[in-house]
Amino acid sequence: MPTLLDSLLPAIEEEIRRVLALNNGEQYSLLHHMMAYHLGWEGEGAGPKASGKRVRPILVLLTCAAAGGDWHTALPAAAAVELLHNFSLIHDDIEDNSPLRRGRPTVWKLWGIPQAINAGDSMFTLAQVAILQLPLSAERALQAARIFQQACLRLTQGQFLDISYEEQRDLPQEAYWPMVGGKTAALLAACTELGALCAGAPPEIQSAYREFGEKLGLAFQVLDDELGIWGDEAQTGKSAASDLLEGKKSLPVLYGLQQEGAFARRWMAGVLTPEEVPALAAQLETEGARDYAQKTAARLTDEALAALERAQPQGESGEALRSLARHLLRRQA
Repeated sequence: MPTLLDSLLPAIEEEIRRVLALNNGEQYSLLHHMMAYHLGWEGEGAGPKASGKRVRPILVLLTCAAAGGDWHTALPAAAAVELLHNFSLIHDDIEDNSPLRRGRPTVWKLWGIPQAINAGDSMFTLAQVAILQLPLSAERALQAARIFQQACLRLTQGQFLDISYEEQRDLPQEAYWPMVGGKTAALLAACTELGALCAGAPPEIQSAYREFGEKLGLAFQVLDDELGIWGDEAQTGKSAASDLLEGKKSLPVLYGLQQEGAFARRWMAGVLTPEEVPALAAQLETEGARDYAQKTAARLTDEALAALERAQPQGESGEALRSLARHLLRRQA
């Protein structure tokens, strides 16, 4: 997998830079810099750690190759999904009042909320431009645009539910899955479906790859929920206290509420203080929430791998997809 990524990652960065350059004109240089900063290319602390892992565009290209296609064909889709993902992060940081992203000040902290919104909106629009540049037949290009637009809608719907749930102290665990199915899994499902589409795979193979991405996205979010409470801040680049303080209805929290124990009683009593968070996180772990989240992520990853086998992935790229799924299950940041 490292050898394969040595080819994919530079091509992904070059394609994203090409799309970002469409925001041309000297008068927009700051706008370009804001987006480049968020992508980890410019500013203090720039570099691979600030750029993130590029999981989504890698999924697009690996799926295209594993489905028998030329991954170069899918590069515009790879750029589109990464720009869409980062648009959502810029806006999420505003909505969550997050001062840090990947260990650096967020865009809104440096340039203010109005300009951060503009940077996010510009990135969203450039993502739409990118997906329309796929070198496919008219029918497949329209299908790709439809897949991408549906992912955009589901992503926004998931974030809407996430914020809406913050005001509800008591929420059934069943409400969790539509939220994370939109905010995380929808885009990963689109990544794998788009990759298979670019390869010219038949509908049943596209469907299997889509399920692989969907289940992988759900597992990824469950693990993110765990890291949001018990993660190492030095590795995650964000505060481990923020999810509990902001009332996030993550899977561990909803599991804890169902236990109706000490955690649930304190949670239902009202707003937490930062000083209470470590003890409350420890109580939540004692009640089994962390173990439950880990087992749920493992089950979803197994289901993702089963769907991947139905897709009959080929060659080194197929092995890389399996390896990536297992790596995401073991991640620490």
